[in-house]
Amino acid sequence: MDCNDLAGFSAVARDHAENPRNFGMLGVFDSHARITGPCGDTMEFWLTVRSGQLEQVSFVTDGCSPSRAAGSMATTLARGKRIAEVMKIGQRDILDALGGLPAESEHCPLLAANTLKAACENYLGVQIPAESRSPAPRPVSENTGNSSKGDRKGTTGEGNDQEQIRRLIRSRLDCIRRKVVVLSGKGGVGKSTMAVNLAASLAMTGRRVGLLDVDLHGPSIPTMLGLEKALIQEGEEGLLPVVLDNMRVMSIGFLLASQDDAVIWRGPRKMKVIQQFLSDVEWGDLDYLIIDSPPGTGDEPLSVCQLIEGLDGAVIVTTPQKVAAIDVRKSVTFCRQLQLPVLGVVENMGGFVCPNCGATAPILSAGGGRQLAEDMQLNFLGSIPIDPEIAAAGDHGKAFIHHYAGTPTAKIMANIIQRIVALENPPAP
Repeated sequence: MDCNDLAGFSAVARDHAENPRNFGMLGVFDSHARITGPCGDTMEFWLTVRSGQLEQVSFVTDGCSPSRAAGSMATTLARGKRIAEVMKIGQRDILDALGGLPAESEHCPLLAANTLKAACENYLGVQIPAESRSPAPRPVSENTGNSSKGDRKGTTGEGNDQEQIRRLIRSRLDCIRRKVVVLSGKGGVGKSTMAVNLAASLAMTGRRVGLLDVDLHGPSIPTMLGLEKALIQEGEEGLLPVVLDNMRVMSIGFLLASQDDAVIWRGPRKMKVIQQFLSDVEWGDLDYLIIDSPPGTGDEPLSVCQLIEGLDGAVIVTTPQKVAAIDVRKSVTFCRQLQLPVLGVVENMGGFVCPNCGATAPILSAGGGRQLAEDMQLNFLGSIPIDPEIAAAGDHGKAFIHHYAGTPTAKIMANIIQRIVALENPPAP
């Protein structure tokens, strides 16, 4: 869809897109926030506040029609209200006031609501002591506070902001009993497949499970669970994960306008988005949070391991061949340097089982995962054979272990997961 095409807009939304209210920077202001959303659009808000009431508010955006409409309506709803009321304006309020937007553009009101709230939080941050502030500003925002008296940026200090973010993450995740990250040093080994089926298996037993996809450049979880069209909504205290039975799912894929969109970000921006997934998502009470991390030992896995206090451990996924095992060893070293327990090693694609005779042929050589575990003194959790139905399940948005539970491969996978669950007290790194 052409992002400037107004087809599907209500009359009100079309008016705000074509004639945005309160557009442009304020010359004198008390607070400012800028957020670049996962879709790539950037939005900025400026506020002037008198006696706790929003006297003036303005915005700009480099997005197109839906972003202009959302920003315009957000400022219209906010002007004249007290800061506490403005901070309650959410995605649904903006959508309802606009009379609706096309489904693929509903992330724009979320960006507008988040930016408006960040500007309010910035105002509170420079007006009252740090210990009395509301929860940390949304991590993906770049907040600055200014007035005619000069630039107030940095009044509370970056260190205080980071500590607030950590406290907010801690409060969000304190309600989660176990937190497990799935890692691999090499791409294409089936790490996401393992994460999806581990989460689905736990959910099938009645456990409350969260599945967090932090593979920002290749988010495959929505496709593998049939959730490509799911949209993120905003609750009273943050973003609401997509719910699938007993599972709550969050992925950058839910925030992209199209599956073809590329996320072209450097490290700092990726760090901020992961912070937001951990601090702003209303996970609620969970028995498990399973985190699907991208391959390697770069920004995303490092951010997860540093931000989440009390990670219970990592499951390392490899394939049998030597070239994969060499890269996966680096993930083990990564965990040990961060003092993160390794729950064990899963070998994927460990031979092809003939559907006719039942014989196993080691297409990708044999034993690499077991040998890696023995060399590095780790638990070998098991070997999953190549099974065309695993690929078919992922392509059709079905968890293999649930929809193909009666197959021999699913039973092997279930045994591996039982071993992971049994490791309540993993060995020290």
